[in-house]
Amino acid sequence: MNIFENYLSKIINIVESNKNLLGLENLRNLNNINLEVPPEHFNFDLSTNISLVLAKKNHLNPKDLAHKIKDLLLSKIEEFHKIEIAGPGFLNIKFSKQGIVQNINNIFQNRESYGSKKSKETYIIEFVSANPTGPMHVGHCRGAILGDVLSNLLLFNGNKVIKEYYINDYGNQITNFVKSVFLRIKEIKFKEKFIPSEDLYPGDYIKEIAQNILAKNKNKKFDNFESCFEILKKLSLEKSMNLIKMDLKQLGIMHDNFFSETELVNKNLVEKAVAKLKKKDLIFEGYLEPPKGEKSKDWKKIKRLIFKSTEFGDDNDRALQKNDGSWTYFANDVAYHSDKINRKFKNLINILGADHTGYVKRITAAVSALSDKEAKLNCKVCQLVKLYKDGKPFKMSKRLGEFISVQDLLNEVNKDSIRFMMLNRSHDAEIDFDFDKVKEKTKDNPVFYVQYAYARINSIIRKLNRNLKDDILVDQKSFSPNEYEEKILRKVFEWPKIIESASYKLEPHKIPFYLYDLSNLFHSYWSKGNEDDKFRFIENNKLKRQETLIFINLISIVIENGMNILGVSLPKKM
Repeated sequence: MNIFENYLSKIINIVESNKNLLGLENLRNLNNINLEVPPEHFNFDLSTNISLVLAKKNHLNPKDLAHKIKDLLLSKIEEFHKIEIAGPGFLNIKFSKQGIVQNINNIFQNRESYGSKKSKETYIIEFVSANPTGPMHVGHCRGAILGDVLSNLLLFNGNKVIKEYYINDYGNQITNFVKSVFLRIKEIKFKEKFIPSEDLYPGDYIKEIAQNILAKNKNKKFDNFESCFEILKKLSLEKSMNLIKMDLKQLGIMHDNFFSETELVNKNLVEKAVAKLKKKDLIFEGYLEPPKGEKSKDWKKIKRLIFKSTEFGDDNDRALQKNDGSWTYFANDVAYHSDKINRKFKNLINILGADHTGYVKRITAAVSALSDKEAKLNCKVCQLVKLYKDGKPFKMSKRLGEFISVQDLLNEVNKDSIRFMMLNRSHDAEIDFDFDKVKEKTKDNPVFYVQYAYARINSIIRKLNRNLKDDILVDQKSFSPNEYEEKILRKVFEWPKIIESASYKLEPHKIPFYLYDLSNLFHSYWSKGNEDDKFRFIENNKLKRQETLIFINLISIVIENGMNILGVSLPKKM
């Protein structure tokens, strides 16, 4: 249910039906007409730019047109009580009492869908895609949560979403990983000392993988790396992916698909994607200049296949082959995205790490080329997370040797705090994650503050012997909200706009911001009751005003929907 969508449709229909009266000839392409939340100081519920858009298209005076549209809307829509013309021709709209009550009752009748806007698109969201060489680290955690919450957000709006993990199980880093496991097996089984090197993985978890493989494969020989590589690769990747899946599960994340890079290579999908681009005349055999900053003595001028990515907005054309003629990582990625397009996906979203900023243009160009510009790829690059404890940077795990793991994070704070706080800033800004602040039970801890608002509401409901799911029908005659309730109501009515903006811009961080603001309004109202009996919710174990029940129910509906999207729990007692 979306209040803004409903009323925008009504306004446009009325204007179109009365175009002659309004002197309108051009009513084509009305996408720029919107219905927004006006700034708080205007003290209105809705604001539309319809007069400005139509006046420009029809060469009319916007204020004159605004006056005509104002009179028309007031005569046709009973839920509108007052319309004021602001600035160059905006229409600020205030609901009538009937309109307020009608919208509140609609919210109660559509609790679980309140705020949604049914889009019915299909998306494939690729996220995490960590190299399967060990447990997840904090750098993966932020992108994992962003991808999962984006999926929840799009699902809430009625879309179909496939959550996919691309397993980078091919190439040198996998060979080095398997070799590390092999050498740990030799250490355990044959007492051969493990000698660390730059290419090997040193963490204790490699020992655990090796011990696990030996315990479950007692009859297998692991005395020669080349002869046992394939089976050891399969077993090592299986154990490593189990670690990753366990980390994801503890964060509340489940993928629908796992796509293997090795399988992609074995099925010759790279050759097929390259042939597809060749057919479009988007590949040539030629030479590239050395990458910026590369020493000339390390660069070989070799003829190779090159993708014309500059034709699709990239800064440079991109090589598909290495010096030895093998496919580049980018070529494999082109093949993977070609497969997504072959699976009929037109809305592609990739969640990338901070070190992939320079990769966005080339893969976006590839998707555009492969789909004849029909598929849209949207890349979200997550910036770094800096961890602090006791006012100091949080040290890395000794067990892993190289990075702070998701498990380290979960040992310090719970899943709810991690999910909420990882979204408490835009993905393109760095986050300072302070363990001490996240554990505080104060207003400065956003996740606690929102959960506490919900727990307080449930406390009131318990005292009244009621249930938040009880049916409520607001009576227009007796309904009389006070100034605090009017502020809360306007905030509750804003919820669909938050969902719309977060979905359109793929920016789910807007949801925790909004939930914090809504919770703040509730806590302020609650505190006012301690200062002034007039605003007290309950007296002598009885509800003082029916409006109180209405508003705490409205708040609970929005908090439930918002926290469900975020994947954060809502305790009824705290």
